[in-house]
Amino acid sequence: MILHTAETLKRYTESGHWGRRTLLDLLRETAAKAPERPAVVDPADRPDLTGTAAQNLSYREFAAAVDAIATGLLDMGLRKDEIVVVQLPNVWELVAMFLAVSRAGGVLSPMPIQWRDNEFQNVKKLTEARFFFGMRDFKGADQLAIAEKTGFVALPIERIAEMARGAADVARLDAIGVDANDIFSLCWSSGTEALSKGCPMSHNNWLFQMNLIPLTAGLHEGDRVLATAPVVNMTGVATWLASLAIGGTTLLHHPLNMPLLLKQLMHDQVHFTLLVPALLNMILKLPNVDQLDFSSVRCIASGSAQPSRWSMEEFKRRWNIEILHAWGQTEGTAVFAGARDVPDFAKRADHFPWWGSPGVEWPSDIQGVEMKLLDESGAECTQPGQVGELVYRGPNVFAGYYQRPDLAISTFTPDGFCRTGDFFIVRDVHHIGFFDRKKDIIIRGGFNVSAAEVENLVLTHPGVQEVAAVAVPDEIMGEKTCIFVVPKDKAQPPALEDIVGHLKQIGVAAYKLPERIEYLDAIPRNPVGKILKAELRKHLRPVAA
Repeated sequence: MILHTAETLKRYTESGHWGRRTLLDLLRETAAKAPERPAVVDPADRPDLTGTAAQNLSYREFAAAVDAIATGLLDMGLRKDEIVVVQLPNVWELVAMFLAVSRAGGVLSPMPIQWRDNEFQNVKKLTEARFFFGMRDFKGADQLAIAEKTGFVALPIERIAEMARGAADVARLDAIGVDANDIFSLCWSSGTEALSKGCPMSHNNWLFQMNLIPLTAGLHEGDRVLATAPVVNMTGVATWLASLAIGGTTLLHHPLNMPLLLKQLMHDQVHFTLLVPALLNMILKLPNVDQLDFSSVRCIASGSAQPSRWSMEEFKRRWNIEILHAWGQTEGTAVFAGARDVPDFAKRADHFPWWGSPGVEWPSDIQGVEMKLLDESGAECTQPGQVGELVYRGPNVFAGYYQRPDLAISTFTPDGFCRTGDFFIVRDVHHIGFFDRKKDIIIRGGFNVSAAEVENLVLTHPGVQEVAAVAVPDEIMGEKTCIFVVPKDKAQPPALEDIVGHLKQIGVAAYKLPERIEYLDAIPRNPVGKILKAELRKHLRPVAA
């Protein structure tokens, strides 16, 4: 499945950024060079997540499992370019399925473990996928039952392990012919649209993207990477693939288990990981922080919000750990401020290197990325203090939302730059900084929550006349969802618990549930009917603990 235009293929092939090598080749190369090196390590709490024992696979074992699973998928009737859907926590079967489905000629589409009926229906409609792999019971949710009800052929996680123990038909697999421009993954992003959108990324997209982390974080061959983000979107997949890029060991972790996280950081020889700013602050404020030993960790990436200068300096002072400030989207756009490119802590928290600036070279040697800031008229912002939407072009950018040609004009500029929907500010001739989100989203614990989707779902409650959803700051999750409700019966407004119970009943993902409610007589709107979110935010006050 090749989705990039002929023009894009020509541009990045001729520039040398895209070639014929695939992620499958990368796996085979490391398996041949370091067969006994650990490739993937299950989290110690796997028995609580899946009911099965944790496993560690060497590169030799992992490569063999990928081929065996791929053969099993062919035996099931998987066709070339067919999409396979999976919904699993961070366990070895999840990362194996990315490679195995690709090896069999298909495309893996991973879903967040929190997704329920509404999201299943959207994914099924857009992908027309037949096969779904998940669990019968994950934290009280029967994923297989939801998948069966949605029309998938629902298969349990145990089927993946069963296929991995089977024989591999290498000749049959080699005959398929996977191209470096074939789509490798179909992850999901949500922004201003009410429904999630599919973001197809090719092998060449990922080969460029995943190398940005080693270049900016200073990773070395064989390093051990702790993957704390769910391997279902840009953050998690890029972290795992960054480990694959250096022939490293991926230690898995997710959902968040704080005692286990600290244990892994202290005892599992982790060299690199990713933690959201709230977790950085939480660790530094632990009563036993002076007893924590993170001496093996060299770098931690942090994103989804701006890490504080204080946390950066404290991690450096206590453990000599550099904090890499990361910004990125599932569409493939990304920019990182690390110690090599932005050595000054005072700048790194709010300065990103302006990759692609003419005549500017960076120590990380990032080439091929172009970034511009456009004001509302479409003119480029070049002077310090000017604010505009970041538009981004590079070998890592996706081809467009899957099966959504109607979004092409709003997604790309006429000259092929991806519209990120985020406002950045010009810091100086070499740096830009994140300013604000143009898209109406709430980022809760690293997950993007569409305010429009929450509003549409809450409106299904019989006691709600009007509703608007906005983000409210939260020290732990970064942001939570607050809903402003105009009740149908002002004498008996629906309680937050009633609305949440209703949403759970219709199958809404837990991270999308509102966690604060305010009541209004009317939702403020502008003359054309658009909700005035800025006015609503003025009503918010910190809630006493």
